[in-house]
Amino acid sequence: MPYDVVVVGAGIVGTSIARELSKYGISIALVDKEPDFGWGATKANSAIVHAGYDDEPHTLKSHLCARGNALFEKLCMEVDAPFERNGSLVVAFDSEDEKRVEELYERGLKNCVPMLRVIEKRELLEREPNINEEARCALFAPSAAITIPYELTIGLAENAIANGVEVFLDTKVIGAEEKEEKVTLITDKGRIESSYVVNAAGLYADEISKLFGYDGFSVTPRRGEYFLFDKKFRPLVNSTIFPAPTEKGKGILVAKTCEDIMLIGPNSRDLKAEEKENTETTQEGLREVFDGAKKLVPDIEKARRHVIKNFAGNRPQSSTKDFIIEQKERLINVAGMQSPGLTAAPAIAEYVAEMLKYNMSMKKKESFNPIRKRIRAFREMSNEERKKAIKEEPLYGHIVCRCEYVSEAEIVEAIKRGARTLDGVKFRTRCSMGRCQGGFDLPFVVEIISRETGMSAKEILKNSKGSEVIKAYNKELLKEEK
Repeated sequence: MPYDVVVVGAGIVGTSIARELSKYGISIALVDKEPDFGWGATKANSAIVHAGYDDEPHTLKSHLCARGNALFEKLCMEVDAPFERNGSLVVAFDSEDEKRVEELYERGLKNCVPMLRVIEKRELLEREPNINEEARCALFAPSAAITIPYELTIGLAENAIANGVEVFLDTKVIGAEEKEEKVTLITDKGRIESSYVVNAAGLYADEISKLFGYDGFSVTPRRGEYFLFDKKFRPLVNSTIFPAPTEKGKGILVAKTCEDIMLIGPNSRDLKAEEKENTETTQEGLREVFDGAKKLVPDIEKARRHVIKNFAGNRPQSSTKDFIIEQKERLINVAGMQSPGLTAAPAIAEYVAEMLKYNMSMKKKESFNPIRKRIRAFREMSNEERKKAIKEEPLYGHIVCRCEYVSEAEIVEAIKRGARTLDGVKFRTRCSMGRCQGGFDLPFVVEIISRETGMSAKEILKNSKGSEVIKAYNKELLKEEK
């Protein structure tokens, strides 16, 4: 059947929009080319809920960042996603940095950022004992926070589905037709009809827009590289620590995550338009990240042997330098969602819903349920709770991931909720996110996915197409080798 609205793109912005629209009595579909939610820019960023002092006043960014920050905590509570309001600091080391900090403070006041103030060196060292002693002062924003973007995205998607949104994953949009009061999306799995299309396709938003005949903007990738450290090495900071920003972004930060793991990065490298899938890390780039973090917190050097992962993510930089939210006939473009796109996502969803109200009848439905619960984590239970859980479900007694203490029961539940890949399980349970990075638990997870879904081991992917875990498997050859 035709839908009232189809949202293209199942990252943090697309799932926020789908979930917001599910509050109304309209039919909605969510489409993404990947096999799971949040596998673009959403899964590889700094996970910061920004306070809003960095954005140019009177832009969409500044307006939606401030509103998004105000909405974020309640949203995370509703869908049971991690959230911690730990504050942020922009540190000045010289007179030029001090001038920039003062400019950010004035800009933050114009953007109505609450409780913002400049703190002197003494208070800075009290708050962050490991900060570089050469620091002079810092801009302190208590309203800044941290979250886990992929967990929030999955939570929003699950809540949207529970409220009637239909999802088409692993479905690539390759064409579009507009005729009178109808839009037909042509995908590699068939045709989807709708009254309106919301284009939240991240790095590919410009290409989706061109399918409708609109090419007023372009999106290019800006790559950022990161390090993650073993949780056994306690984070050296309490807040999110930034240097004074440059024209290329907010700079290389040092932060703790909601799982109390230390994160550093990103640097900034502009790539060519055709390099949207290029998320390779480089020796030069990683060295730049480490050196940048050491300038803020010199004791980062002690953590060098505790790195468990480095990775890179591409941010969608628009040619307009601001968020693009515009209506073109029956298409609404939601593009250029670089930082602070994560922070602004709840407000962007509200904004898009208001735009659609001018085009169609949308009434709130009484049946909307805002609550979603995440998978119950064995590592978070008390001993008594663990005993009870194992008694009720014996699979809780089998620990598959020793680093993160993830049980087989959690993996089975992740599969029931839609995980069909190793990363799908990982982002729902933290299985394979510890020191061994899946080196121990990978074969067990493959076996469990195969058992629960009926997929053969050769069909199981790490994430997207082409990432088969087992590239070749020949039983006759194995017999000969034996």
